[in-house]
Amino acid sequence: MREMSDRHAHDHPHDRPHAGVNEGTHDRRRERSRGSGHDHSHDHGRASTTPSARQALAWALALTAVFALVEAAGGWWSGSLALLSDAGHMLTDAAALGLALFANRIAARPPTRRASYGYARAEVIAAFVNALLLLALVVFIVVEAVRRLLAPTPVAGAAVLAIAIAGLVVNLVSAWILSRATRSLNTHGALLHVLSDLLGSAAAIVAGAVIVWTGWTPIDPILSIAVSLLILRSTWGLMAASIGVLMERVPAHLDFDDIGRALARVDGITGVHDLHVWPMSADRVALSAHVALADGGDWPEILAAARSMLAERYNIEHTTLQPSWPAPPRFSRRRVIPISGKP
Repeated sequence: MREMSDRHAHDHPHDRPHAGVNEGTHDRRRERSRGSGHDHSHDHGRASTTPSARQALAWALALTAVFALVEAAGGWWSGSLALLSDAGHMLTDAAALGLALFANRIAARPPTRRASYGYARAEVIAAFVNALLLLALVVFIVVEAVRRLLAPTPVAGAAVLAIAIAGLVVNLVSAWILSRATRSLNTHGALLHVLSDLLGSAAAIVAGAVIVWTGWTPIDPILSIAVSLLILRSTWGLMAASIGVLMERVPAHLDFDDIGRALARVDGITGVHDLHVWPMSADRVALSAHVALADGGDWPEILAAARSMLAERYNIEHTTLQPSWPAPPRFSRRRVIPISGKP
């Protein structure tokens, strides 16, 4: 235990020390005198929380909430399920955008002693909740559409057409505002909500036009179901992405084995084990691993080369590497993912 504790050192070149850690203790001399390297070349508490993202969410929330009330009144007066479902969708979106805006503010809070990674995952949680709300909305629209197909109701096509066109304009403006904001799972989820609203408005326009020109009212619930299926597809992707971050799965754009082999090919490293790659937030990745060395005397140079390779090739800047020499014995009771040395 004494030997292992003496082999840990941490290098934190960010402008803010960790909670409970004296920044002055992390200098190059300590890194050379001890064994392990911990590189944080970013700010834990910094997520996609720029003012542009926050302002975009606020504007989209205001536009969506106001027009949702207009569309709900128009849908009730005209008897259109397409308008009512789109109004319900927009009200759900208003709540989702409010949640996204709240999460965006929470994610901007700095790390604390109780939350050493910061609050960046608040945005991921908001994205997951938004996906659940969208799924619930899809179920409601489909059930109501089937009911109206079985028992058709009269629809005021001209009113549907006029209100749906206005809704389309509002949704286009909201989507344009959000598309210019800083990207994260949170703002992406908000944008998906608005885009699904846009599809709902487009469907309502088609339904209103068909009813005005032909009087065929079943087009209203049929298009509502079609839009729901499109919403379901995009929602499923958002939910899978947010669950992946919350479950700390290896990010989809990274290859676990390739990262391990690249580490093992760094000069001076003979093997890699206990490799872990996980998302700290929707757009930041962390890595930790035990590396076997041929000679511990070259560790500072090996550490610098490994950090540089991981940052340049995989954009992984939060790395924790623990060296061991000679090679460690096999673990008998632990699940370890070993990666051999150079092929």
